[in-house]
Amino acid sequence: MKYGYARVSTDDQNPDLQLAALKQAGCDKTFVDEGRSGATLSRPALQRCLKQLEHGDTLTVWKLDRLGRSVRDVVNTLHDFTNRGVQFQSLTEQIDTTHPLGKAMLHMVALLAELERGLIVERTKAGQQAARRRGVKFGPKHKLSEAQIAHARQLIDHGNKAPGEVAVLLNVGRSTLWRALQGDTE
Repeated sequence: MKYGYARVSTDDQNPDLQLAALKQAGCDKTFVDEGRSGATLSRPALQRCLKQLEHGDTLTVWKLDRLGRSVRDVVNTLHDFTNRGVQFQSLTEQIDTTHPLGKAMLHMVALLAELERGLIVERTKAGQQAARRRGVKFGPKHKLSEAQIAHARQLIDHGNKAPGEVAVLLNVGRSTLWRALQGDTE
């Protein structure tokens, strides 16, 4: 069976162009999400369509970006199709996995997505290293200052307050106070 999927981002956009192209491509059944941004996970028509796809079926979209929120999302969906024996067509990009050239195009898209992911990881690491050199600290903020820890230690050591009472005074949990007193200045 050949399924079509169309999506428009806002309620005032019209899916007619996509639907006409999907009909021209020979889709037996079409699913439409109207007023749904690609950035949102809530695309009920797409979810119904994906559940209905079986081995040997084909999903056709007007444009590749209709299928997912990001390159990684699209690649993961297409990888799932490959595992399930579902074919895929994108009319605008002329990707058609029912033909060898379309499968090659799909592999190129996957390679580019992997390259993009690698570049993002490299840039993130480089940015973190540069920030560390500038003295930026990563991780959670300490809940208690050195002065608060010293004050807590003084209250407890002189028998004025129990650790639970000191924790309440400092507005932290007992385990947070305990770790701070042990030297893990959280």
